[in-house]
Amino acid sequence: MRRNDYDVTDSIRTTDPAAVGAEVVRIYRSLYDNAPATELELAFAHAGALYRGKHPEYCACDTEYHDLQHVLDVTLAMARLLDGYERSRAGGEPRLVREVFVVGALSALFHDFGYLRRRNDRKHRYGAEYTLTHVSRSAAFLRCYVRELGMEEKYSRAAAVLVHYTGYERPTETIRLVDPLLRRVGQMLGTADIIAQMSDRCYLEKCRDRLYPEFVLGGLAGRRRPGMRRLPAFTSGEDLVHKTPAFYVSATRRLDLQLARAYQYAAAHFGGANLYLEEMQKNMRYARMVARASSAELLRRQPPRTLLPEVEPYPKGLIGL
Repeated sequence: MRRNDYDVTDSIRTTDPAAVGAEVVRIYRSLYDNAPATELELAFAHAGALYRGKHPEYCACDTEYHDLQHVLDVTLAMARLLDGYERSRAGGEPRLVREVFVVGALSALFHDFGYLRRRNDRKHRYGAEYTLTHVSRSAAFLRCYVRELGMEEKYSRAAAVLVHYTGYERPTETIRLVDPLLRRVGQMLGTADIIAQMSDRCYLEKCRDRLYPEFVLGGLAGRRRPGMRRLPAFTSGEDLVHKTPAFYVSATRRLDLQLARAYQYAAAHFGGANLYLEEMQKNMRYARMVARASSAELLRRQPPRTLLPEVEPYPKGLIGL
């Protein structure tokens, strides 16, 4: 039986930056003849330190849904999609050069960095309050970080644009990337973000107990804001779970159309089966059963906790949990 803190293959522990980093570097070196992986190795060490509060400028992660496990799971999925692309590309498709693999992986690893608060932040008490702006904050961080790793300016600019494929505030067709390969990498990044979280073994429990509180703090629980597209209306964590099958339909449409079926590269990586789609479908079948039964008792899995013991993810009494 698959473990709650492991990936879809039940072989990589997705709460461990060293384990996920080692697998991403292994995939990378299998494509590039054991090329140096300095940027990737540094990035996984830095990400682990940042999310655990070991950076002088940033607080530890306090978003239980968008936590360290989530970004590691997305980064692992992204590396597999990149690998599948390169191993299955047709003759007319551009080769995935080493630098583009690296910038794709870095964009995945820090795509939710915008949830981390600065230590001198006096306006926001919780990272989830940045829900509506976290992608832009992640982009600003990546623009500087990729340059600091010694990569060319064009790749730091690319990372700051690629990360917008993980957000919903900007339609994918308006994201400006001239290079067709980078556009495809962006579609892979948006895909990795969806398939990694929706294939998580504890996805439904996380939606009920962790994502809903973030929605409340971020203003996504039924409120409407000027200039924003219609936002979802959820009255509780259970309501969010009951509406997950409908979200799956829209997510599948996004995967097929806006993200151009980039999920197919996972099957190429695995050699036939698409384990991410299979696990997503299992979760949705169970979500439908939960909705029909209207019973919270059907959701009993215990997601791993990656937050520091002293970190409070949301105000006590906020949603009656």
